[in-house]
Amino acid sequence: MNRASAGGLIAAFFFGLYAWGSAQQLRKPQIGIEAGPSSSQSRRLLIEAEDLGMAHSIDKASFEALEQGWVTSAGVLVPAPWFPDVVRWSRIHPDADVGIQLDLNAEWASYRWRASSIQLATSGLADPAGYLPNNARYIAQHSKPEEVAGEFRAQLDITRKAGIPISHLDSHGGIVLYTPWLFQEYWKARTASGLPVAVSKEYVLQHGKPAQDPNIYEVAGIDIDIRSLPIDRVIEIEPGFAEKDWLSAYESTLNALPPGTYLLSVHLGYNDEELQAMTVDHPNWGAQWRQNDFDVVSSPEFHKFLKDKDFTLVGWKDLQKETSTNH
Repeated sequence: MNRASAGGLIAAFFFGLYAWGSAQQLRKPQIGIEAGPSSSQSRRLLIEAEDLGMAHSIDKASFEALEQGWVTSAGVLVPAPWFPDVVRWSRIHPDADVGIQLDLNAEWASYRWRASSIQLATSGLADPAGYLPNNARYIAQHSKPEEVAGEFRAQLDITRKAGIPISHLDSHGGIVLYTPWLFQEYWKARTASGLPVAVSKEYVLQHGKPAQDPNIYEVAGIDIDIRSLPIDRVIEIEPGFAEKDWLSAYESTLNALPPGTYLLSVHLGYNDEELQAMTVDHPNWGAQWRQNDFDVVSSPEFHKFLKDKDFTLVGWKDLQKETSTNH
């Protein structure tokens, strides 16, 4: 779902479908240029498939994209109904670059899920029906820091016990970016886990207060060194584009980027009965939206564009290696 970003384009396994077996090797990125070191003149792109575990259709499309090297990373929703399928796939693909989208909301009207941690009926992480709330405002107004911290810990613990190597932390819908105290809990999870987070330099520069040190910005009472953030900017398609313009919208935005490291957030799925029913009241990020994103990342035209424009594809694991080397 949507995260805080800037501009017009601002910037997932069916039980029985994959048999238990030996580990399978993922393909190297088939598009662009194979992962390489950063340089002042390079444009590097991390393509992340969001919402693994939300639905079979999303899982199937995202797994194919990961296996084919069309995307370089993915984010899983631990409380969501199809999380066990992600566990199964990850055991067959242990080298996959999978992070956690720390999840505080279930946004659909008729397709819901509950928190991973035990919540009292009075918890702000449970709506009147007992599900995770479906909007950011409800969470900010009703939940408490200790509830959010406990939920983040539970999602991390469940993923680790399931044996999924976690490459990074993200936030479902970017909800933690909108409220200072939620951002504080997100950053605490980052510190406690030692994992990188999908917070961009652009976000910190836009929302932070500069300190005496030109590299330090204060966000929600936290001093953040922008040199510790591997992502310059998060890019995501926004509502308002026709299906026929999907590919050109991505290309025009990417083509205009200066040298840097960018996270391209995509939401993959098939426009099938499952997603149509799940998103019936929610065309934005709905069934056709996710089909459009899948059609783009799997298209030879998009692959050629990235190669012709000298984009280097990277994953979170690549960025972690760089951070370890530089510190």
